[in-house]
Amino acid sequence: MEAYLLEWVALLLRWTHVVVAIAWIGASFYFVFLDNNLTPPIDDVLKSKGVTGELWAVHGGGFYNPQKYLPAPPTLPAHMHWFYWESYATWLSGFALYTVVYLFNASTFLVDKRVYDWSSGGAAALASIGFLLAFWLVYDALCRTLGQKKNGDALVGAGVLAAVVLGSALACHVFAGRAAFVLVGAMMATAMSANVLVWIIPGQRTVIAQHKAEQAVDPIHGWRGKQRSVHNTYFTLPVLVAMLSNHYGWLSGAPHNWALLVALMLAGALVRHSFVARHQALLKGRRVPWEFAAVGVGLIAAVVVALAPAPQAPASATEPPPSFAQVQAVVTQRCVVCHNAQLANKGVMLDTPQGISQHAQAIYQQAVVLQAMPMNNATGITPQERALLGRWFADGAKGP
Repeated sequence: MEAYLLEWVALLLRWTHVVVAIAWIGASFYFVFLDNNLTPPIDDVLKSKGVTGELWAVHGGGFYNPQKYLPAPPTLPAHMHWFYWESYATWLSGFALYTVVYLFNASTFLVDKRVYDWSSGGAAALASIGFLLAFWLVYDALCRTLGQKKNGDALVGAGVLAAVVLGSALACHVFAGRAAFVLVGAMMATAMSANVLVWIIPGQRTVIAQHKAEQAVDPIHGWRGKQRSVHNTYFTLPVLVAMLSNHYGWLSGAPHNWALLVALMLAGALVRHSFVARHQALLKGRRVPWEFAAVGVGLIAAVVVALAPAPQAPASATEPPPSFAQVQAVVTQRCVVCHNAQLANKGVMLDTPQGISQHAQAIYQQAVVLQAMPMNNATGITPQERALLGRWFADGAKGP
């Protein structure tokens, strides 16, 4: 019953996490688009109000005219909408989900003794939390020390790239592949949410306080908030691919998995840059720099080629398909340790012929196609055994 209830908790947390993440990413994408499409106002009335940029848009049968005041309007409105709970809810639901799935089961999901033999699951769990804090501290230090220098954006970008590469390599060398991919995404997502919590929202509150006190508004707060917001939008696609790719064992468990992950995340950042630059290019009548996206697609193609399985000789037409006894022997040795009447992970029991036949589709998908099972390949299933299961399923998954 406890395992069943935890599965429901995980489902509801994952659902919540996806919903609030959509809201946060949508807001991030929209405001980056808005900033890159604002034009100086033509109306003298708007100029006199301090409007520095405006945009006309049509949506849902109506017309919208967003206007930006920098650093602040002459008179603050009574009611303002704040965009921060989208960020906080995304991080809180994500960390809660990470706790339920990974920290509560650290010995199973975080530890792969073939990668690194931790003294205990608790030590691995604490170290994984350290990754989240360490990346934020490094990233924030880079922004504070290099962000305002000449060519600061390039310097910070290079430093962040180096930190991501180092963090990915280290995570994939001390944690199970699937957990390492999630952890790399989580450490970057933590920095994104910390940007909102530590700099963006406090900066906006300071601007409002200075305005109400009739003090000169320090432009550094607006500049810093814009800097961190732009960083967040570049982190978005790398975080998403890190989180999603952990579901594919052939990727997270591949040799040099950290390099593959870095390549995919870099591809996401390059694609995102093309769209950000597209907004500016269209506004100014310039050519859209799609070459960044092309390089990103090229990186994805390189990963596809690098992971392509070696061609296998077709089975002889006279070779009989594997018998159910052969299939049951593989399942008993590699799968039953976690899927039995006493420990029915995911509600799947494979310790009887009926259970194997009932879950043939799941066996094929998880062990052959996705190669996500056995978890972290803890039981050492071989490529030949996966191929045997695949031939059995292709032959109709016949029972005894």
